[in-house]
Amino acid sequence: MRTILITGPGGAGRTTVAAATALAAATAGTRTLVLSADRTDTLGAALGVRTGPAPAEAAPGLTAWRPDAATGFRDDLAAFQERAATALDLLGASRLDPEEVTPLPGADELALLRALRDAALAEAHDLLVVDLPAAPQALALLALPEELRRYLRRLLPPERQAARALRPVLGRLAGVPLPAEGLYETTARWDTELAAVQAVLADRGTVVRLVAEPGPAGADAVRAARLALALRGLRPDLLIASRVLPEAEAGAGSWLGGPVAQQRKVLEEWAESHDVHGVAHLGRDPRGADDLAALDAPLGEGTSSAVEWPVTEESDADGGGRVLVWRIPLPGAARDALDLVRRGDELVLTAGQFRRIVPLPSVLRRCTVAGAALREAELRIRFTPDPGLWPHGR
Repeated sequence: MRTILITGPGGAGRTTVAAATALAAATAGTRTLVLSADRTDTLGAALGVRTGPAPAEAAPGLTAWRPDAATGFRDDLAAFQERAATALDLLGASRLDPEEVTPLPGADELALLRALRDAALAEAHDLLVVDLPAAPQALALLALPEELRRYLRRLLPPERQAARALRPVLGRLAGVPLPAEGLYETTARWDTELAAVQAVLADRGTVVRLVAEPGPAGADAVRAARLALALRGLRPDLLIASRVLPEAEAGAGSWLGGPVAQQRKVLEEWAESHDVHGVAHLGRDPRGADDLAALDAPLGEGTSSAVEWPVTEESDADGGGRVLVWRIPLPGAARDALDLVRRGDELVLTAGQFRRIVPLPSVLRRCTVAGAALREAELRIRFTPDPGLWPHGR
């Protein structure tokens, strides 16, 4: 199944583009599911139907789904209270009733990730179009599965889970209670669920598509989003320029002359580094199938958004023999806004306001960092083998 993840700055029309893309695919005969976490049902307004917590047909071959965060949150809390019943009773804690529970911040995003995973596993559709939140929230959402799995592994490493039959004995020998078996089981289940989401995001059939209005604010937002995606090892397959004004109407004396010229300048700059597709300004908010069809949203097979970070062997520029170079594409990064910290077998990489902790490739774990440079929009980190880190024989 192909997956198209659509995001962009707030107010750029990303939900409308997601609806138009999904409708165009369904019209072409592709079984399509469009997902959105927008509580105000902007997706339903664009499609001319009402969407809800259950998948429903929005057009022939098109299913629309707006997952309900509240229901999922209540179910998860009820399950947690059931598993922790003994501990809660010992503490004298009062149970929460489902009716008094409201979703916490972030519940909508988690519901969207869960729906994304469920849709991919069900394989009931050929194309999944996901209307992600605005770019800053979407980028944090894409990072969430990897970050949560890292936290879980650090807090409860699976290799430290003792065999169930030995846990009472080990607890007496250590003199301290060991983590409950249920805690490890819950952690393992969460890790499996997060891994499933991460697999969808990393799949070769998944692409990230940016939507922005050509203008100074849109250009800044695209630049930031492109760098943030690069730090996650992703790149947009298409840049959708929304609300492009008609040049034919920008004749002499027309008030459209200035805005059209401004859009043209930004579009020319985008074309130098992106595959750009323009979506015309209809002069109104698109509503219904006819308006969405008039937008002519692109389908395209799209190239995978995953970007490789290769390790190459090169000659040391200082004449010190051979070095290993980890090449990390970071378009738009500024040299003075980059920071690198080696932490064990991980690298803490910061680019401007964005940060990611990545595990070192196995070939680099017994090496030391010899230097780094930003050249041609690519961060090149040099490593030299360190005999002190090599395994020693008996």
